[in-house]
Formats: sequence, C-alpha cells, structure tokens
Amino acid sequence: MRTRLLLAMGLLVLPFTAGMGQVRIIQTNSAGDNIHLIDPATNKVVAEIKGIEVNHGAAAAPDGSRIYVTNEADHTLDVVDGKTLGVIKKINLGGRPNNLSIGNDGRRVYVAIREAPGTVDVIDTVSLVKAKSLSTPGAVHNTFVTPDGKYMIAGSIDGRSLTVFDAKTENAEWSLYFDAGVRPIAFEPNSNGSTRRMFVQISDYHGFYIVDFEKRKEVGRVVLPDLPPAQRHLDGLQGSPSHGIGVAPDGKTLWVNSKMNSYVYAYSLPDLKLLGGVHVGDHPDWLTFTPDSKRIYVANAGSNSTSAIDIATRKEVARIPVGQIPKRIVTAVFK
Repeated sequence: MRTRLLLAMGLLVLPFTAGMGQVRIIQTNSAGDNIHLIDPATNKVVAEIKGIEVNHGAAAAPDGSRIYVTNEADHTLDVVDGKTLGVIKKINLGGRPNNLSIGNDGRRVYVAIREAPGTVDVIDTVSLVKAKSLSTPGAVHNTFVTPDGKYMIAGSIDGRSLTVFDAKTENAEWSLYFDAGVRPIAFEPNSNGSTRRMFVQISDYHGFYIVDFEKRKEVGRVVLPDLPPAQRHLDGLQGSPSHGIGVAPDGKTLWVNSKMNSYVYAYSLPDLKLLGGVHVGDHPDWLTFTPDSKRIYVANAGSNSTSAIDIATRKEVARIPVGQIPKRIVTAVFK
C-alpha cells in the first residue's frame, strides 16, 4: 500500500526521464504473485503490483496508462492501472498464456497461448475483450512486434517455427522452420526503420541464429564464447542455455544472455563483433534497455535479482533484489 501511495503522490516526476516520460523497469516474478517496478535513476524497487499469481510476461501501453500481465494461474490477461497499480480487469484467454507483446499504437495486445494446437489471442485494448485468435503451427511461447510496428512475430518451441503476421490485417504472411524450438528474438532495423535481421535464440543452442527478414531465411549462426567444462552450469537450463537477447535502442549493439556461465555478451552491429561480456546473477533469463541506450537490465532467475549494466563501460553497476524466480522484464515509460 505504501508503494502505491508513493506512486500516486508524485513518484512519476523523478529526474530519470525519456522525453517527457518517466522510465520504470518492470520485473515479473514467475514463482510469486507480485511484480516489481525499478527506478533506473536509483536502481531501487519503488513500487509493486500484487495479486497476480504465476505472472509470466508484461507489456506496457505506450503512454504507461496500463500494464498488461499474463496470468498463468487463472489463464487470463490481467489489466493493471498505471497509476494505482491495481488490477482493473481480467480477460479470459483460450488457454495457458506465456509471454505477450503490444502494438506500437497500443491498440492490440498479442498473447502467446502455450497449449496445442497453437494460437495467439489478440486483445483489443479499447474494449478490453479478446477480438480474435490467430492460428500458428505449434503452441506459442513468445510474441514480438517489429520496431516499425508493421509485423507481429509468434515463436513456437513445439512447432520449431516462427510466424510473421501483418499487424494491420492480422493475416499470416510467412513462417520459417528451424531444427529446434524458437525462444527469444531480437530485431535489427534498417535505417528507414524496417526490419533488416532477426536474431533468434534456439532450444539447446548456446548462441543465436541470424535470419534475413526480407529474404525470409536463415543466413548464419553465432556461438557464444566457449567455456571450459568446469565453468558450465548445466542444471536448470530448461532447454535454453542462451535465453534473453536484445538490440539496444540506438541500434549499435546486440546483447545476449548465457545461462551457462551467468554472463551477458555484447556484440557490435552490424558486424556482430564480440565486444566483451559482463558477469551477472545466476541464470540470466531476459533483458531490457532504458530508452537512451545507457543501461541494460537483466533478470537473474537463479538468484532472485535484477542486474543493472552500464552499456558504455560494460560493467554491472547494481544488483537489485526482487521476487521469486524473476524472468521476463520490460521497460515502461509513464507520460
């Protein structure tokens, strides 16, 4: 209650801003019923969303007016008011949800349904109802929206595939199949904002595949730095030794998690030259950036913490205690 009151009384006007907005890092906790909001100006937890059991993924409206959270316990999308942090509606879904994404205009939320035969539930954020379900070749683990907002991507572990939907028509445009399940995906834009490449993490692969978006095919693979057997953490990998990947907002670097040695590796773009690595907490699972590309935040599922990394120096500057088994993590801007 105290954190909610602080938020309502003016916590959104602290110095760390993106344009006219206030930045918060939203950390879900997959084995708990709470979600933490971190202030990147202080690297402290400053607010908390409570009462969402087995919260998997989160997505924020572009203006921060709402936060959308997938609830695995109730099979719902829980809609959270961005000011009070209270749940204002629970939208029933077609099955157990995993991750989600939101369109650039905030009018659609795309929820991955992790049950056969495979669907993405599309939520209309004006009426707050499920508008439709989109079929996919396999149960969906994650959804993503390309940086230009033109496409929604659904990735399937069971179907070993990703499917590209036109965000305007919501029709499937094409699918690409791999030799193992599709995990997190990052996007590299062209200078005009369109998607140039996708960097796709694949089950049981310690690295990522490179996909040419226009050619619609895999064009290469990158293996993360080799580790001596004694340094490899093999327990609890859940089929994903490398899980969590992202392109910084300025487009200059790609960052990739390694669960096997609790490192985050940085690669330059577009040449994908290894720049170095940063040691973080145990089992890094997801990552997100501040809009100014100065910080990266990493969810450490094995140590119940979130690491803050300074991008320029590639150093961990804080390790923030959070909830039980933190996994998905996103950035929100409250305007």
